[in-house]
Amino acid sequence: MPKKLAASIVVRRCRGSGAVALAVAHERPDARLTATDIDPDALAVARRNAERLGASVEFIVADLYTGLSGRRFDVIVSNPPYIAEGDPHLAALRFEPSRALVAGHDGLAVLRGVIASAPAVLERGGWLVVEHGALQGDSVRTLFAASGFSSIRSERDLAGHERVTLGTQ
Repeated sequence: MPKKLAASIVVRRCRGSGAVALAVAHERPDARLTATDIDPDALAVARRNAERLGASVEFIVADLYTGLSGRRFDVIVSNPPYIAEGDPHLAALRFEPSRALVAGHDGLAVLRGVIASAPAVLERGGWLVVEHGALQGDSVRTLFAASGFSSIRSERDLAGHERVTLGTQ
């Protein structure tokens, strides 16, 4: 795994605890990690968690890849909002802020931006890894292909649903 690792480009999550970045920091203490969120309060929580765990992570307020000052990354991991407006599962998530979950009529609005903009900040040969809804794998792979990614594949969760898609630049 490369040293320049964007552990968590968390776009419009607005409720982040830093879990993705902190898990990567734990597994790869040699990696240089940058974690982002659109919400400064969420980043404050993540920062406190990192301090409590002794994890070395840089936290930046950013929407998509803005605020990253021309940086380039070897790996970007994103767990953005991906639930469609009106999805019946939202009722069970009533304690989460809507903007941390909902991404347009089909749930792909934020993922479109994350995927289409990634080539501008990924090193050649870099990887993009995104979490998505259980029924969005086909659509997300299509978005990856349209943005010029190769070696595209989706990974399944323990229930057998495609939940993560990745590809290389």
